[in-house]
Amino acid sequence: MIDHGLEQPIGILGGTFDPVHVGHLRLAIEALERLGLAHVRLIPLNNPNHRTSPMVEAQRRLQMLQKSIDHAQLIVDPRELEREGVSYTIDTLVTLRADFANHPLCLLLGADAFKGLCGWHRWEELLDYCHLVVVNRPGSNSDFEPRLQQLLERVQIADPDILRCVPCGRILFLSIPLLPISSTDVRARIADGRSISYLVPPSVHQSILQNEYYKSPK
Repeated sequence: MIDHGLEQPIGILGGTFDPVHVGHLRLAIEALERLGLAHVRLIPLNNPNHRTSPMVEAQRRLQMLQKSIDHAQLIVDPRELEREGVSYTIDTLVTLRADFANHPLCLLLGADAFKGLCGWHRWEELLDYCHLVVVNRPGSNSDFEPRLQQLLERVQIADPDILRCVPCGRILFLSIPLLPISSTDVRARIADGRSISYLVPPSVHQSILQNEYYKSPK
């Protein structure tokens, strides 16, 4: 087994965070503890490639995310907001690899995002820079398209400790209890005038109320 004198792995969790909710934060903490990560970097997207544009502009989403963090090993990383153009994951990984040359990088993905991986920009290069950690619910099962299935046959691992021994290039499925919360549902509840208490951190709830984010136009 290869060990390049590597330091602790670093987790990467990207998303629009429109808004950030407790499911995002709980996922980050579960991965942090289960994989023994040095920290998890939460990276808000600027202009996503595979989804509609966020409803709240970038700096305000960043502020909500920053206010939501009260854990020393969860770090908000604004690098994608500082870069113009579409937010491509491969570009972000290149900069992260330059900043953390001696750390394995673990990109945290939901199972649905992983299913669509072949549609990502330069997706074949992702494993040159990071490991993929596919987070799913215990007992869940998925069928993948042939290209992903072939990739899994080559690089999938079952032992999380291997992530510490090589800087990139492996895929691990991590089964954890996932909270059934989505930003889409949070926005819909706000638009319908329903409560979002306990779905988002209190500071985020307060920001949404004060600024009237996500309310339906009258």
